[in-house]
Amino acid sequence: MPDEHQNITMFQFFEWYTPADKKHWVRLKEQASLLSSLGLSAIWIPPPMKGCSEWDVGYAPYDLWDFGEFDQKGMVPTKYGTKDELKAAIDECHKHGMKIYLDAVLNHKAGGDETEVFKAVAVADDDRHREIEEPHDIEAYTKFTFSARQKKYSDFEWHHHHFSGTDWDARGNRKAVFKIVGENKSFAEDVDGENGNFDYLMCCDIDYKHPDVVTETEKWAMWCVKEFGIDGFRIDALKHISFGFITHLLAHVRKESNNPDFFCVGEYWKQDVNALDSHLENNGQIHLFDVPLHFNFARAGREGPSFDMRTVFDGTLVRSSPESAVTFIDNHDTQPSQDLESYVEPWFKPLAAALICLRFDGYPCLFYGDFYGIEPKSPEEPHTAIQGRKEMFSRVLLARKEFAYGAQMDYFDHGNCVGWVRFGDELHPHGLAVVMSNSESGFKKMDVGKDKAGQVWVDMMGYWKDPVTINQDGWGKFHCHSGSVSIWVEKEEGKHWITVEDPSPEDQGKRDKEEQEARDLQSKEDQDEKDKASKEQEFEAEHPDLPKPLDDGWEHLLEDDKPKDDEHKEENKKN
Repeated sequence: MPDEHQNITMFQFFEWYTPADKKHWVRLKEQASLLSSLGLSAIWIPPPMKGCSEWDVGYAPYDLWDFGEFDQKGMVPTKYGTKDELKAAIDECHKHGMKIYLDAVLNHKAGGDETEVFKAVAVADDDRHREIEEPHDIEAYTKFTFSARQKKYSDFEWHHHHFSGTDWDARGNRKAVFKIVGENKSFAEDVDGENGNFDYLMCCDIDYKHPDVVTETEKWAMWCVKEFGIDGFRIDALKHISFGFITHLLAHVRKESNNPDFFCVGEYWKQDVNALDSHLENNGQIHLFDVPLHFNFARAGREGPSFDMRTVFDGTLVRSSPESAVTFIDNHDTQPSQDLESYVEPWFKPLAAALICLRFDGYPCLFYGDFYGIEPKSPEEPHTAIQGRKEMFSRVLLARKEFAYGAQMDYFDHGNCVGWVRFGDELHPHGLAVVMSNSESGFKKMDVGKDKAGQVWVDMMGYWKDPVTINQDGWGKFHCHSGSVSIWVEKEEGKHWITVEDPSPEDQGKRDKEEQEARDLQSKEDQDEKDKASKEQEFEAEHPDLPKPLDDGWEHLLEDDKPKDDEHKEENKKN
């Protein structure tokens, strides 16, 4: 169970193609003990509200108050299960000391129950300020009555005046971005400026200028806290929602729940770190996903040896605002076949995992699809499945849990091979050393501290077989294989770090060759040192033709060297 002195780590417990078998909350309950044992401190759960169908991932929400309790949209459970199963899973996670962050989809609603007729005007896709026609009547599914719920938890019904826009005119059988016209109706101004104004994203866009909408959302957020004991939100589509409203909502929840540490991380999908930093300047009470770092990882994986590893943190949130950065490798949007697909190459995943989990800055979040695997896109496309790498990520998580503490010393001095050292702290004194290469096998000579002199260190990933002995000055020569990462820690009695992934015979042969070359090089260096020491010793050795060294120093030598005749002459002069 995580304690207050342990590193914090988040886990995204779903991927886009998670089976719609209504057993996902059961899986979470079953996996809670394992995830906690690996040092995970928080679980990000998928949107639990009722969507438009039994296959809905959760990002087309119909009823925020239905977490798998009412017979709506053709089913009682959601894709993930029932409300009671969710509560049981949350309770199990809490029992193991892990917090729960709920994916709050607050930008829009989908699947309205009835149509309404109202005035709207179509705007340009690339410039939402520019109206491309005159206002006119359209018919859209903007009426939400939730008749099956029968006003349990909330009697609020949604109508067109609670929204600022929609994308379908049923009367004209036409798709466009329609801005709803009426008193105090406009897109929110405090949103991202892409496309002129990026308030509108999809479906029925919620208008947080309407006071009844604000009150309803406040009520729902507090219900989540009280009914399920959630510890934070992941805000979907943050750049499309009024920044002022999100700030207000978080302040409300923190005050009403008497929990000033109620967590929140926003999905602000921008590669430009300046946009993220600008948002944080106006809303410092939120974390953001480090989208630029993800794209650096994706580029590093594609470019291979031509990518300069010294620049991997350039232009990232973890560098500019580390206290607010949630770092990640991939997520449900970046996985293959998604609109934002930018999947990090498999060979680079272990390097990326070390870069987010074993350094001082950032709040790392690992992805279900990387850990457990990604399901096929469809039964007809089994080739789209991707195998999980639970063993590899588990080893990195254990390194974070046990060793990645204390001050950090970087060795980012080569374009292909970088490393760093964590020196440990009072409660975790062992520390670790990390070295990685995106090209040929490499090594770093790194200082782990004089207090570690004489220790034997091993690669806990099990990749590099030969140990390293720390010299009397606290330095060690730490290796890694080509396109790989090694995590070096002190060897412990009775603990053997076997390799986390069995390589192919070809890769194993390459690794064996790299290690033998390193041994041969080390043997040559050791012999050169011996030869050098031998020559120095020969030069300094006693020689029969040289005088014996004097013990009394140079002054004594000068006195003894004075000729006796000279001494008599001096005495005669005095007389």
